[in-house]
Amino acid sequence: MDLSNLLSGLGGAEGGADPAKMIGGVQEVFASQGGVDGLLAKLRAGGLGPQVDSWVSTGSNEPVEPAKLGSALGPDTVNQLATKTGISIQTLLPMLAAFLPMIIDHLTPHGQAPKPGEAANNPDLGGLLGGLLGGGGLGGILGGG
Repeated sequence: MDLSNLLSGLGGAEGGADPAKMIGGVQEVFASQGGVDGLLAKLRAGGLGPQVDSWVSTGSNEPVEPAKLGSALGPDTVNQLATKTGISIQTLLPMLAAFLPMIIDHLTPHGQAPKPGEAANNPDLGGLLGGLLGGGGLGGILGGG
């Protein structure tokens, strides 16, 4: 999946959706699930264990189908995120399916998820996603993507 097409779609397909809203929405998902650890647990419980484990590990990231990601997150979380970001669910889920593996991979550089109570468990995604969405490119943030 081509991230640059997804990112350019933020401004066009959604009538000028604000990338900062996407950052805030994803940050809110982490917070509402109890941080990185809680979100990983929810995704594993939702049937995405092998994918999540690949994102946390130091190997390559397995892709996730947008519909399966939406199902694992649950309709309440997905609807809340769509409302918060102003991005339709049809656009939002493919974006999340592209971003979330990279975000989790970046937040677990040594193959270990942060523990509850650690500062890293509730990361500030503004810098990470801001670079992605603000034109900083994947190379500088995620070592070449």
